[in-house]
Amino acid sequence: MPKPSELQSLIGTEVGVSSWIEIDQARIDAFAEVTNDHQFIHVNPELAKQTPFGSTIAHGFLTLSLASGMSYEAVAPLEGVVMGVNYGFDKLRFLAPVPVNSRVRGRFKLLSAEDKGGGRWLIKHELTVEIDGGDKPALIAEWLGMQMVGG
Repeated sequence: MPKPSELQSLIGTEVGVSSWIEIDQARIDAFAEVTNDHQFIHVNPELAKQTPFGSTIAHGFLTLSLASGMSYEAVAPLEGVVMGVNYGFDKLRFLAPVPVNSRVRGRFKLLSAEDKGGGRWLIKHELTVEIDGGDKPALIAEWLGMQMVGG
């Protein structure tokens, strides 16, 4: 757990990498159910074979939604953190489809850390979600989180 006073020295460095996560059809189908996004490229293997993708692909938002779990595993919270909340994104780009039965993982680089006063720290990470064996990442985002440090 880094101390708030150490954050500036970590800017520009990779601060964590998550484990690989399997993206199988059951996960894709479950996400489609929860979000009511049943587009055939995600849930119909026969029709998806006829597309340039050659198979079903994960929803972009499914890939993005895995970021929370990736970050819990890969990024240590600040020392003394009481709670953290999602603050949003400055940038988000989906760069490559995630084919069914592939694996993804998240890489986190600290971009900035702003002391907002009152124990609040606005932390910005560059999140790159890699596809195992892929030429391009599935997505790249600048992700904002607010961490509250008790004192």
